[in-house]
Amino acid sequence: MADADQIPRLVLRVGAATDTGRVREHNEDSALAEGGIFVVADGMGGHAAGEVASGIVVETMRELVAVRDLTSDDVGKQLLAANQRILDAVAAHPDQRGMGTTATGIALVTAGGADHWAVFNVGDSRVYRHINGTLTQVTVDHSEVQELVDARVITAAEARVHPSRNVVTRSLGTDYAYQSDIWVLPPYAGERFVICSDGLTNEIDDERLHEILQAHGDPQVAAEELVRAAVEAGGRDNVTVVVVNLDGDVGDDLSETSPRESGEVTSPRGGLDEKE
Repeated sequence: MADADQIPRLVLRVGAATDTGRVREHNEDSALAEGGIFVVADGMGGHAAGEVASGIVVETMRELVAVRDLTSDDVGKQLLAANQRILDAVAAHPDQRGMGTTATGIALVTAGGADHWAVFNVGDSRVYRHINGTLTQVTVDHSEVQELVDARVITAAEARVHPSRNVVTRSLGTDYAYQSDIWVLPPYAGERFVICSDGLTNEIDDERLHEILQAHGDPQVAAEELVRAAVEAGGRDNVTVVVVNLDGDVGDDLSETSPRESGEVTSPRGGLDEKE
């Protein structure tokens, strides 16, 4: 058996930034970066109701921070709980009718006796993964334009300027289109995740996102530079970014499961430490 100091350690370094942008009067985005839970929620509904909905998601997902041996099923159930809490809030406050929110992020979970990432998504906020110089969009947008792209009616470039680009087909705060996608990924030393609202991706393309990420290794600096770039490019929406770096030494298994509907973190396998 290897000595404890020979067991590889993984260190999480996290950065987060947000901006109201140049057009909106208030910020309806909410974000969470705590323990092994990282979330961005982009609220909808106006009159601060979107902020209420995204805040409910963040507070609901924060409850997972204290859960030991968290699983991807737990994450999916918590998203369902967030959806119901938004519906309950609307029932109690009819003036907030119509509010909703996207929700996307990553959570450190246990799968097959080992640490994995659960990447989750409802709506058109996104999670990107950066490994060995390659940037990949992990999540799939739940939006009208994504459906048009998938059907080959329009191109990805055309989707960026399409008049329906902001219309989502799933969101939390509904009783019919709240299902989440969840992917389970093994950790990979040196990987980075970008979790963002569409206030980022509607202003800068993936190439520019990749350039900024490559230029700034520190996650806090990277998050701030990404937000700054989006605001300078137009800032027509709120923009929120969480960047997660995983430093350490683990295997290079990049396999993943298919998506399913639905402080400090340590483990005896080497574990993950969070570092601000």
